[in-house]
Amino acid sequence: MKILLRAATIIDPQSAFHQQQQHLLLENGRITYIGPDEHEADTVIAADGLCVSAGWVDMQAYVGEPGLEYKEDLESLSAAAAAGGFTEVLCLPNTNPVVQTKASINFIRSRANLLPVTLHPLAAVTMETEGKDLTEMIDLYQAGAIGFTDGIKPLQGADVLLKALQYLQPFDGLLLNRPENTRLTEHGQMHEGIASTQLGMKGIPALAEEVAITRDLQLLAYTGGKIHFSLLSTAAAVEAVRKAKAAGLHVTCDVASYQLAFTDETIPPFDTNYKVSPPFRGAADAAAIRLGLQDGTIDALVSGHMPQDTESKKLEFDLAEFGIINLETAFAVANTTLGDSLDLAELVAKFSTNPRRILGLPLPQLAKGEVANLTLFNPTETWVPTADQFKSKSDNSPFFGQELKGRVFGIIHKGQVVLNQSF
Repeated sequence: MKILLRAATIIDPQSAFHQQQQHLLLENGRITYIGPDEHEADTVIAADGLCVSAGWVDMQAYVGEPGLEYKEDLESLSAAAAAGGFTEVLCLPNTNPVVQTKASINFIRSRANLLPVTLHPLAAVTMETEGKDLTEMIDLYQAGAIGFTDGIKPLQGADVLLKALQYLQPFDGLLLNRPENTRLTEHGQMHEGIASTQLGMKGIPALAEEVAITRDLQLLAYTGGKIHFSLLSTAAAVEAVRKAKAAGLHVTCDVASYQLAFTDETIPPFDTNYKVSPPFRGAADAAAIRLGLQDGTIDALVSGHMPQDTESKKLEFDLAEFGIINLETAFAVANTTLGDSLDLAELVAKFSTNPRRILGLPLPQLAKGEVANLTLFNPTETWVPTADQFKSKSDNSPFFGQELKGRVFGIIHKGQVVLNQSF
């Protein structure tokens, strides 16, 4: 089957055609031509403002399967990811049972084999993600685990984190951790500040993230190895990573693409669709994150996709679960909030090149003869997301009804074409 991408602007600094408008011909899942000449094809994809880049990678998404399929299963996660432009997604291990055995790794990989999106399993660092006994990480790595994390449960024990960093070094494994001291965030509902005081809600202090990341970096300096911090949200955490990188430590980090969309003072009071962990912080934290993205301190943007069913979200604010769905809006939200801070190539790199570098994944090449692993999008088109458009099983999003800038047309990956609209 021949597919022609007509007059697509290539966004790939590694390509000789970067920022050029060219025709791309694909045959049987491979790029066979890039240039000014138009070729006959079985399918022609053409749209005003069409851009193409290497397929995007999401380093932080939750899937309920196995055990909590009613929130999200592998098929719906894949569909949502494709709709959002992601060709590869890392799945958190917090399922039932926890992803902590070779069988659980093989389950995800085999179930996702025919899906258009590659789903990479992250394995638990500790048994049952309880923060106590280490899992058999060498066996899990050999079975296909791309990294190790306790996911939505930050590692609390210094001894556990130290041993995990040592354990992973022989095979250059990657430890991912949420920097959060949970004793300081217990019962917290939103960012600790003026807004939380006015609303009478227990706050989640920035200190909880700052204390945890400082400790983790000290342990990293002591043991060696490498660590990736997930979902940073505070100015002090960004500065700590900046200094650690300057000191030569092997540290990387990401933020949720939605983190700058709101502050604690701009979210509607008591609307559980805005209840996320870590929470929307203050204006100073948002400014620091913006600077961290600009200067490269923050390596990647992630969806932070956390689907919740109605029974978990349509409750009083203090009883509702944390999280929003964001796979399908991740790029648009980032493009809307960061378009004046990062140029398009830099923004795309936070979703494509940088995650692959962190994870040691091969980077798809936009060149003749290469396997097609592509994301198709328009960075200037505006749209308004609605629940009926979405592929996710859950609908806990604060972005429904809000105009966003930047629309994904679809993906081409694993020989499959998934488009959000007809061409």
